[in-house]
Amino acid sequence: MSNALQLPIIDLASPDRFSTANSIRKQACIDHGFFYLVNHGVDEELVKKVFEQSSNFFSFPIEEKMKLAIKNHRGYTALYAEKLDTTLTTKGDSKETFYLGPLADGLNQWPLEEDLPSWRSAMETYHQKVLSAGTKLLSLIALSLKLDEDFFWKVGALNEQVGVIRLLHYPGSGDSDSSSEEIYGASAHSDYGMITLLMTDGVPGLQICREKSKQPQVWEDVPSISGAFIVNIGDMMERWTNCLFRSTLHRVLPPRQERYSVAFFMDPGKDCIVECLESCCSEACPPRFPPIKASDYLEERFRLTSVK
Repeated sequence: MSNALQLPIIDLASPDRFSTANSIRKQACIDHGFFYLVNHGVDEELVKKVFEQSSNFFSFPIEEKMKLAIKNHRGYTALYAEKLDTTLTTKGDSKETFYLGPLADGLNQWPLEEDLPSWRSAMETYHQKVLSAGTKLLSLIALSLKLDEDFFWKVGALNEQVGVIRLLHYPGSGDSDSSSEEIYGASAHSDYGMITLLMTDGVPGLQICREKSKQPQVWEDVPSISGAFIVNIGDMMERWTNCLFRSTLHRVLPPRQERYSVAFFMDPGKDCIVECLESCCSEACPPRFPPIKASDYLEERFRLTSVK
């Protein structure tokens, strides 16, 4: 039995930016690596529309969905095609997904308008709105690290269009494969980039493990708050901060009923070099990780988690 967490709540619209940045540092990123984000500017009706469009796509026959099978990290992945915890011997995670990346690079795959009217426009609007919220949040994170607000622009993390939408569908337990294997909706992992902004449909299942190196692992439930993003720190932000900010291990249990969520990954620009911040290291606490180009790190992580 896991405990339910009470995560910090960060108000993106608060006029006191330095107080908000301080809360992000001390309450959210150091203690948990997870927090709720409210007053983020993403309209509730838009969120509802995106979830409806996601459901419409995933309800298609598998043959139709596979016409948009993933390439260049964009498009559809079927059930069990990924395994986020590479130590497991099971066949893969019980989820299907659809990836949409930056809007300007021409790599996205889109369902036909005649099959899903307004699908593309809903996703493009959502991408723009969440990217705006994530960029504002990264300015506050920079302040929380005693940096200039535009630090992530200066180092090339945001100087090209970034942001990846991942639509997720977890079939209810009645629809999933019945076997003796321990199958997860999403097996234990940490995210790869800077931050992730997650919206869920309220169906439980998300859990975090705050002390990922300790055994036995202690898992805690993360409840949803209506209208709030669940935000978590990714591995590259952990590298930047020399593990001051934690990239927390998390997983999704296989739900008893269908579960939908939409993740938005703020990954650095591909040529951005991620290296320890001077404010996060000292002679007594030297850098734990060598500098790395963002694209090299991401490619290796994607390669490891693909089952096929």
